[in-house]
Amino acid sequence: MIKKGSWVRIKKVILRPEERADNLPLDTKLVPLVMWTKGYLLEDSKLGELVQIKTAINRSEEGILVEESPTFRHDYGDFVMEILKIREIVKGELDNEE
Repeated sequence: MIKKGSWVRIKKVILRPEERADNLPLDTKLVPLVMWTKGYLLEDSKLGELVQIKTAINRSEEGILVEESPTFRHDYGDFVMEILKIREIVKGELDNEE
């Protein structure tokens, strides 16, 4: 059970595939348009339930409860040595322009 007032993430389908615009690329058109939103849970709930939340800017949203205490899980990827080499080349070219 996730308690009222917990910071959570919800998922809401905005458009089903058949409702999407005709001019989209096929691989995009074949999947639903989904909104992921974070906010404070308004009632005790369980994962997978339809819930109401209040966002950080005080907006009310409804969706399927997918996560409690969501965190950022992205980064800039693995280190790439070639990028350092490119940096040195570009820096050298810019220094030569002066």
